[in-house]
Amino acid sequence: MAGLKEGDTFPEGVEFSYIPWTPENDSPTSCGIPISFKASEEFKDKKVVLFAVPGAFTPGCSVRHLPGYIEKISEIRGKGVDLVCVLASNDAFVMSAWGKVNGIKDEILFLSDPDCKFSKSIGWDVGVSPNRTARYAMVVDHGKVVYAEKEPGRDVTVSGALAVLAKL
Repeated sequence: MAGLKEGDTFPEGVEFSYIPWTPENDSPTSCGIPISFKASEEFKDKKVVLFAVPGAFTPGCSVRHLPGYIEKISEIRGKGVDLVCVLASNDAFVMSAWGKVNGIKDEILFLSDPDCKFSKSIGWDVGVSPNRTARYAMVVDHGKVVYAEKEPGRDVTVSGALAVLAKL
């Protein structure tokens, strides 16, 4: 598959791994319990921004990609967005810790795409070993893709918070 595009239905059966934030596991050193996040079901009745990064705690992702979403979360939510999710191939424990060190509770869901299963299925993985998600973003409105772009290079342009905000 060559990515998702405007007008496509978000695929069925997509599940990610996720550790919900709770006051008990607020510390980056507390683990929490991973659960299955059934994205296909969750996205059917919501307006969702999903952006993917090659790796948690990496320079480009931590310095140039995630901060824009943290900074613009209120504006994004103000456009009727129910969920904002960041996705990477890192395991759920790493994704959870990345959210915690950035002071995020449940404003952004830090989801794990183990083995890049979803990203591979849409052809938006990096294709190296170990495999990583490509850098991309999509807006899913009640199960329909209304925006989906994969970065053409190493910069954060079409998948950044400002680009997504302009499409909401």
